[in-house]
Amino acid sequence: MADITVQNLTKYYADKLILNDLTFDVQTGEKIAVLGANGCGKTTLLNILAGRLEYDGGTVAIGDGKRVGVIDQMPQFDPAATVEDVLRTAFHVIDQVVAEMSEVERQMVRHPDNESLLRRYGNLQQRLDALGGYSQDFQIDKVANGLEIPRAQRGQLFSQLSGGEKTRVNLARIILEQTDILLLDEPTNHLDMDAVRWLGDYLDSYDGTVVTVSHDRYFLDQCCTRIIELRDHTIEFYAGSYSYYAEERQRRYEQRLAEHENQMAEKKRLEAVSRIMHEHGTEHLAKRAASIDKRIARMKVTDRPRKEKLMTVSFGDPNYETEDVLKVNHITKSYEGRTILQDVSFNVRNRERVAILGDNGAGKTTLLRILLGEETAESGTIKKGVGLRPAYLPQQVHFENEGRTLIDTLIYDKNVTMQTARNRLGAFQFTGEEQMKIVRNLSGGEKSRLRLCELMYDPLNMLVLDEPTNHLDLLSREWIEEAVEAFTGTLLFVSHDRYFVSRFANRVIYLENGRYIDFKGSYEDFLAYREAHPLIEDAPAEQPREKKEKPRPKGGTKNLSKKLATLEREIAQLEARSAELDGQMNEAAADPARLMELMAEKEEAEAALLEKMDEWEEVSTQLEEAEA
Repeated sequence: MADITVQNLTKYYADKLILNDLTFDVQTGEKIAVLGANGCGKTTLLNILAGRLEYDGGTVAIGDGKRVGVIDQMPQFDPAATVEDVLRTAFHVIDQVVAEMSEVERQMVRHPDNESLLRRYGNLQQRLDALGGYSQDFQIDKVANGLEIPRAQRGQLFSQLSGGEKTRVNLARIILEQTDILLLDEPTNHLDMDAVRWLGDYLDSYDGTVVTVSHDRYFLDQCCTRIIELRDHTIEFYAGSYSYYAEERQRRYEQRLAEHENQMAEKKRLEAVSRIMHEHGTEHLAKRAASIDKRIARMKVTDRPRKEKLMTVSFGDPNYETEDVLKVNHITKSYEGRTILQDVSFNVRNRERVAILGDNGAGKTTLLRILLGEETAESGTIKKGVGLRPAYLPQQVHFENEGRTLIDTLIYDKNVTMQTARNRLGAFQFTGEEQMKIVRNLSGGEKSRLRLCELMYDPLNMLVLDEPTNHLDLLSREWIEEAVEAFTGTLLFVSHDRYFVSRFANRVIYLENGRYIDFKGSYEDFLAYREAHPLIEDAPAEQPREKKEKPRPKGGTKNLSKKLATLEREIAQLEARSAELDGQMNEAAADPARLMELMAEKEEAEAALLEKMDEWEEVSTQLEEAEA
């Protein structure tokens, strides 16, 4: 049986049709991405699959006994709960089993010959091992490290985290629950590049079923094997990754277009033949013409396939020739005693395309705002090139009066005529009635597009972008990318969208722990460089305290890495032995003497496993300290 079965699913919001007669299955272990424009019903479909939203027709069935985890769901936790407490709620079933085993153990002490108690204990032990046994600490460390949830943060109150940090912790919690089906709604939105890469690797090796809504193209290539595209209230299937989908979608469009044009050509040919026959007026030709007319009436001509147009614009000042557009010297910035930027210096040359990258909180947006003069550095200087005219596109675009229509916004903001406003909006794919929309009702992608529409006719020579594709659907991302491609000046941008960075960056400034790497080359070359030179020295603390240094192990991190790998193999062997003992205990349920021997051996194996896990955690901490 499939993990998810959908038959003739229909959904309305009031009288607006969202999903129309959808039918599909999701087999066990499939990794499926749901794509489509914003507002087409992707999140609606995900909520229906999760059982959180009613629908108007059809059926939705989840496989028997299958557990569903929803990443976007944010449960309520005790205000006093720490991040560690939230992560450990993933093991509530294990806690219940352990409590039940403790109760059975107490009964076994009073009734040592009770075979039913022995069988029950053996069954509980087997279930405990299937759920992960006593490896909670190991599993939490593994997932938290992968999603870059630092150990210090695990002691903080969950309620005091930012929205992005809460999303990351909740994602870790769901992963730790080891559900059979994961439903993910934009899981990469609040993750930096390293965490997105880790999540993609995790999902690629995940044994369960995954249905995700995402616009991160590299992520989709990394972990998805089938695409469901929602369009015009219905769906179309693509058996492959995003790259396959992009090529196959174009191929299908061209095939449908050719089919439509062939049908139209044949219809026109028959109409011309019929017209000539009618004009000649003979009885014989009239009969043949009537036969052709009937054939024409029976013909079914497919609709001409629609293809969203990309923007065909060019903007920027091509005559700006100043060589150095920015000279940044020894910039330092701190927040609440924490150094964000430490002695940052670099020059930006005309027409360079510079990506500013780094983990969340590394200071990327702060650096942009300092360069634009919107924030002040504690020390250092910034010298701008003569005649430099930058424009800034922030993550969240706001307009002075969002109660105006798109046309009125251009007329008032740019002092142009109505016809000029219409022409400019049309160039940015705002056509017809869309031009009369109220700005506040636009999506984030549409607001970004409108701001670019305002900027394109200014004599700009530097464009500064902060997460320009964040929260945009794939088509909107392509629109923004086409506009950026058309810009002729210097580009300075922050982005977690690996596809966007790969397409545009010819230089990377990577921020980490207050320090930075200035790398000239493509994003792919930067990744190779960073893999060979993975670490940046931590920025010095504001008031360093003297402390006794631990002796560093001989051989540096290499020996620690080898020791960690050896410990992981030993842990895997002990876990396998523990599972083997469970099977033997189950078989010996009716033999009390043999069962007691196996239980003693099981306790020894569990004790050895816990010891190895403690050792793994200690070596892992040593490795982190050695690398730092």
